[in-house]
Amino acid sequence: MPLIDLNNIHFAYPGLDPVLEGASMRLNAGERLSIAGPNGAGKSTLLKIIMGLLVPASGTVTAFGKPCMAEADFHEMRRRVGFVFQDADDQLFCPTVAEDVAFGPLNLGKSKQEALAIVDSVLTRLELMHLRDRVTHKLSGGEKRLVTLATVLAMEPAVLILDEPTNALDPDNYARLAGILKGLDQAILLVSHDQEFRKQIAPGGYRLKGRELIRT
Repeated sequence: MPLIDLNNIHFAYPGLDPVLEGASMRLNAGERLSIAGPNGAGKSTLLKIIMGLLVPASGTVTAFGKPCMAEADFHEMRRRVGFVFQDADDQLFCPTVAEDVAFGPLNLGKSKQEALAIVDSVLTRLELMHLRDRVTHKLSGGEKRLVTLATVLAMEPAVLILDEPTNALDPDNYARLAGILKGLDQAILLVSHDQEFRKQIAPGGYRLKGRELIRT
């Protein structure tokens, strides 16, 4: 059973030409896939459709064997699919790193003590404990990117979706991010213009071309 299954997705922004016409793809357990394509081809749009942030004109999104049709379906799916946004500032909104990382577990019903234990566990595993009590908005772009990943991993997702995760990363944080992702067990869906990064993390996948997904 695929973890994520898109079938014949069509989508257009109001008043504009179609972005997607018949896009289909599958992500299976343990699989790592990338989606490549030129700027404006619709890669980020596709990820937002998967997460239920945009509604396609037609086609189906199925996650973990269950069709996602209503917001409630996507709400349940988002507990199992972690989405790392292209812009870290869209995802980090708490005063400190610890509070940002604890936010997800607390929303899943964890106690404060349990959430803080998860914070320490995740930050230790990612070698980010030195950032634990830092003010989030004062972090560098690379540090924010790594903290954003920590906030998602704190939810223990089965699938990790990343939208251009290497944007604004210096060489050291680029290498750290690659090393972290290589060591994860989750299935990964990666959107990236960086061919070398795709090769390292998710060498197989799709190219978005002519408004459809072509398997590469």
